[in-house]
Amino acid sequence: MMRPIKQFFILFSLVLTPVASAKQSTLNNGNLVLQNMPPIPVEIKAELNRYQNIRSAGFVDWADDDQSIYIRTRFGDVSQLHLVSQAGGTRYQMTFFDEPIGSVSKKPDSTELSFTMDAGGSEFAQIFVLDPNTGDSRMISDGESRNGAVVWNNTGTAMAYQSTRRNGASNDLWIINPDNPETADMILESPDGSWWGVTDFSADDKQVLVANYVSANQSGVHLLNLEDKKLTPLVQTKDRKSTNLPIAFDDLNNGFFFITDQYSEFSQLAWKSLADPTAKPVIISAAIPWDIDDMAISKDGRRAAFSSNENGRSQLYLMDVKNQTHAKVDGMPLGVFGGFEFNDRGDKLAITINTAQTPSDTYVIDLKKNPLKKGDLTRWTYSEVGGLNTNHFVVPEMISYPTFDQVNGQARLIPAFIYKPKTPGPHPVVVSIHGGPEGQARPWFSSTYQMWVDELGVAVVVPNVRGSDGYGKSYLLMDNGFKREDSVKDIGALLNWIEKQDDLDQDRVAVYGGSYGGYMVLASAVHYSDRLKAAVNIVGISNFVTFLENTQDYRRDLRRVEYGDERIPEMRKFLNDISPLNNVDKINVPMFVVQGENDPRVPVTEADQIVAALEEKEQTVWYMNALNEGHGYRKKENRDVYQQAVILFFEKYLIPNGE
Repeated sequence: MMRPIKQFFILFSLVLTPVASAKQSTLNNGNLVLQNMPPIPVEIKAELNRYQNIRSAGFVDWADDDQSIYIRTRFGDVSQLHLVSQAGGTRYQMTFFDEPIGSVSKKPDSTELSFTMDAGGSEFAQIFVLDPNTGDSRMISDGESRNGAVVWNNTGTAMAYQSTRRNGASNDLWIINPDNPETADMILESPDGSWWGVTDFSADDKQVLVANYVSANQSGVHLLNLEDKKLTPLVQTKDRKSTNLPIAFDDLNNGFFFITDQYSEFSQLAWKSLADPTAKPVIISAAIPWDIDDMAISKDGRRAAFSSNENGRSQLYLMDVKNQTHAKVDGMPLGVFGGFEFNDRGDKLAITINTAQTPSDTYVIDLKKNPLKKGDLTRWTYSEVGGLNTNHFVVPEMISYPTFDQVNGQARLIPAFIYKPKTPGPHPVVVSIHGGPEGQARPWFSSTYQMWVDELGVAVVVPNVRGSDGYGKSYLLMDNGFKREDSVKDIGALLNWIEKQDDLDQDRVAVYGGSYGGYMVLASAVHYSDRLKAAVNIVGISNFVTFLENTQDYRRDLRRVEYGDERIPEMRKFLNDISPLNNVDKINVPMFVVQGENDPRVPVTEADQIVAALEEKEQTVWYMNALNEGHGYRKKENRDVYQQAVILFFEKYLIPNGE
């Protein structure tokens, strides 16, 4: 079964002794440890209650009757699997675990489902098979390794998946008969630290399409024969770095579809023959000057759908597979699309749609009327929004601002989205920096941003600094290696732009970000403390060398490609020189650090060490560490406290006296 390709690519603890004067308390049955933080007033909890009771309902898969759908939503503390049998119908909960479920895939011609789930945010996900008729589930992976990227074969007799089972570090490929887990067999041993994953089985289930992901700028396509385990390169990347992500076989034309940026600044949808390996690919989306995100093909192979990322917003296209012609679907909401898939008959397409004023909900397009133009779009889920009128939510404005370097003699422009209060300014500003670093800020629905706009009267600016995805491969490469701090300079240029806006208050600016965005927050505090009032660092990198040495084995080499190899003396010196931990004397802004104890990506030590260093210099620093979370907070009770604490932090340091 084909799944949207970017779902596959999206991914030690030393306890530092806290300063003796640090004040600690706990919440949520001891799972949330608070340090140097005042109690959260009941007034803040009451004010934010509605914003914290907003849900979403993303599409997961079609049910076995071809008319019902599975969605992922939260009625308790974490997201679980639900069944919806008709548009606007009741959501019937199918799983009831303490941990959120991960990826879900339906077994072909069966009611059974596979799903992944980890414990405590560790990301060491296990694979389970669920019988929705009885509610019974069973684990089929080993219970210890990290597993994911599950793809069923066409008969439902086996599934391919990625696992670190061999040595805990390598991303190998395995195949298993779910009815007999002892049959688990490694079909491809990863020769290096790169990522390998199956995206589709051939019609006869004898071969699989394989992706080899080295970095955001380099990936290749391979064909793996399951009988002799022979691996054949289909799209090479050694001589010329490029991204090439396989999607699915096209058995009608004896070829395969993939996404590539070999022939353009942007990622294009392409088709390549398997019969003639020397033939050049056919570029299907050549007329679309934007990245192609995802693609899905109907079970009968006649229809396909794909989406483009146009300045952060999505466009949907339907394609006649045989003729490889496509047309834009008219009448779609202005937002971001994902998770789309045809039903078995191929006459309906389910899709998740997210807009600035509506959380992610599931829609279905009826394709029987006119398959290449406007479909009959029906909303199937209506997620609760805490009683708020989201029609009053601010729709972000797309802006661009000049930065420090030039393109063709003109200042380079950095794209950004800005959410402004409807009241007169000048408004305090929160600069929210995305992670990745190969991520992209898009005009998503954000109850957090709307909460800040409504409750604090702040404007939120969300930039896509150099290194962001969605603006061409050259832009994506601009922050790699020794260019790392050029992206920090883009934040300095944004502060310059804010100074020139009459409705923004240059004297009240905060920075906020998670993961790599957390590093950007810390780096901004190093370089621009005199221009900032507050900083919120969520699971951020404080020292690149300790981060690379301590991140989980299975992802270390992947991160070295992006940040640089700390084992090389020249690079190690550079990474040490720019690391915020080694420049903590320059940080003179109140800091709020948020972390998950079990984070496998950015270990808790990255937070512990920056907090300890700030405390040692008697700099104001709040610290929140969730003992049952990983790379971000997935449990509602923890997320609620964190959001309330951020409001309190901004009220105290960004907007003193509640102004």
